Amino acid sequence: MSKYESINPYTNQLIKSYPDATQEEIEQALAAGEKLYLTWRSQLPATRSQLLHQIANTFKKHREEMAKTMTLEMGKLYHESLEEVDLCISICNYYAEKAPKMLEPTPLETTLGTAYYLKQSTGIIMACEPWNFPLYQVIRVFAPNFMVGNPIILKHAHNVPASAQLTEKIIQEAGAPKASLQNLFLSYAQIGDVIADKRVQGVAVTGSERGGSSVAEAAGKNIKKSTMELGGNDPFIVLADADSTILKNVLSDARTYNCGQVCTSSKRIIVVESRYDEVMNILQHTFASLKPGNPLDKETSLAPMNSQKAADKLAAQTKKGIEHGAEVAYQYPEIESSGAFFRPMILTNIDQNNPLFDEELFGPVAEVFKVKDEEEAIALANNSSFGLGSSVISQNKAHAQEVASEIDTGMTVINGRWITAPELPFGGVKKSGYGRELSELGLMSFVNEHLVIDVSK
Repeated sequence: MSKYESINPYTNQLIKSYPDATQEEIEQALAAGEKLYLTWRSQLPATRSQLLHQIANTFKKHREEMAKTMTLEMGKLYHESLEEVDLCISICNYYAEKAPKMLEPTPLETTLGTAYYLKQSTGIIMACEPWNFPLYQVIRVFAPNFMVGNPIILKHAHNVPASAQLTEKIIQEAGAPKASLQNLFLSYAQIGDVIADKRVQGVAVTGSERGGSSVAEAAGKNIKKSTMELGGNDPFIVLADADSTILKNVLSDARTYNCGQVCTSSKRIIVVESRYDEVMNILQHTFASLKPGNPLDKETSLAPMNSQKAADKLAAQTKKGIEHGAEVAYQYPEIESSGAFFRPMILTNIDQNNPLFDEELFGPVAEVFKVKDEEEAIALANNSSFGLGSSVISQNKAHAQEVASEIDTGMTVINGRWITAPELPFGGVKKSGYGRELSELGLMSFVNEHLVIDVSK
């Protein structure tokens, strides 16, 4: 049976299976990608701007089809899928407009001569992407590299093959060269072979710590540059002066957006004791108000997990945590469904000896920690192997910025939960990975900063 399967998590019914790529298909993709790279290398990035705008327009044309495909494959609410497509359209338009200027040569001050560095393409980039945002994760690698001139070979998650194929189809329909983005259903062994190929010059990974470690090892062994966007157990710090309205608005979906399956969602809610009861009441009311159902229906507010395997894994994690002393402050009632639903849960009393303390819970589970003061909140936030995102809720914006600067993380949102936009860099530290995607920083991830210096008198 194929490892690449499209299964509707709302029904747990198989939609379609897909065979692994053949060696001939892999070689054809590598050859086409190398040929396109050599063509693009002699062209200015601005020559691709209009085409990237057209790719954005073609995604707009297929907006509903793309959204429905994602919802059917991994279960996210349909309106969230539509938002994802819209975000990807904005990413394409952002780089189409901004990248040519960003990629201009940068002059350098030196007494040795006239110096500058070029920003040149490097070659094929392999993108290993996850299922939780089937389009967004791909486009945030594809769009900047399209402008740089680096073709993409896509290895998508095993449970979103139809989304991967549709993404490739839409990009080609827009008029982009076929090798701009080539989807391959690769086995784990084939991933290593592609990374080792001399025509591949970089690897971009978004996924789990285990998957990232494996790919990073292969990239390092073959001296290939890599970026890693991995997991997180992001702290959400509620200070004593938090605005109640803001707090309620932010917590309304901080643990349920995308059914909690977001690497940067607020997983550890750290609350000073004076606001603890308020936060617990908001969370319980938020969870109790959810309505499970078909994610394609407008009335549904609680989607299934992306797969039954994921729901079972989360159930096993929380069970183990409870066995080690965690307390269930609330759990949603039983859900009558054959789908991959997980009943949203609030956990408290998680100490440092609990296996949950330094794990990522990828689903609608809120871990709430009561602390006596701000100092303890910051210490707890930093007591983690991860460092992806964080939030600070406070009416004193200047002070919130000071608190943000003390958190070991790649991103902090003040008075909000996770947010993303084309112009904002995305990435983390520690076991959450390295490198950045999006913004100008992401554009430069796989660029050759080529020094040119004229020392003639």
